Amino acid sequence: MGGAAAVLGRRRIVALAVVAAALAAYFALHESLPNVTTWWDVAVLALLVMPAVFAPVLLLLPLWGAQYVPAVGLACVPLAIVLDLAGLDSLASFAKLGAATFLAWWFLSLFETVSWVVIVAFVIPWVDAFSVFRGPTNTIVKDKPGIFDALSFGFPFPGQDGLARLGIPDLVFFALFLAATARWALRPTLTWVAMVASFGATIVLAITWDPVDLGGLPALPLLSLAFLLVNADLLWRRLRAGERTAEA
Repeated sequence: MGGAAAVLGRRRIVALAVVAAALAAYFALHESLPNVTTWWDVAVLALLVMPAVFAPVLLLLPLWGAQYVPAVGLACVPLAIVLDLAGLDSLASFAKLGAATFLAWWFLSLFETVSWVVIVAFVIPWVDAFSVFRGPTNTIVKDKPGIFDALSFGFPFPGQDGLARLGIPDLVFFALFLAATARWALRPTLTWVAMVASFGATIVLAITWDPVDLGGLPALPLLSLAFLLVNADLLWRRLRAGERTAEA
């Protein structure tokens, strides 16, 4: 852990502590907050809660290539299961986020070039859209909501016990794309901002369309688009440089 502290630096550690305290307070006390209108709920989630939840992923980003990343990710899986079974939903959600993040970073280490990430960013939105609209995600949400709850992160609304949810794949690809920006010298902070905003935009679209019969909207299309748009010029340069190297 001393090595991790040295890599992160004092400012990141302090920021992690502040974010953790703020999240603990919100998740513990959110039902005591004023019960506002739907669009205020969306604003609170999109502008405050979601950025806070995903802030640790950005703050811990320097660790993405550490040797212990697979072990941490695997350790978070049974922890999430135990917490979920114990009814500690909020803590279980953060264990799921930890598992998704560290396992995604481990998975990224298997990628040989940035072109692999670009291919994933183009392909995975179509897979996600099919799954949500016609495939297994749609079936699970409609027929077995308990399974979806177990395989998602819950964002509590202020003043009530309702939750907005993101599936574990959304967490995985968020972490994978963010780590790709660090590995290939893209734009980590701006990418983080754009991807968090993409989740907020997905919630806005879901509420605007009220897709009761669709089982929700897929989050990966806007997430992938955010990653690609923010880094389009740098990705193009990396891809061209890779092609020239291959030709040489």
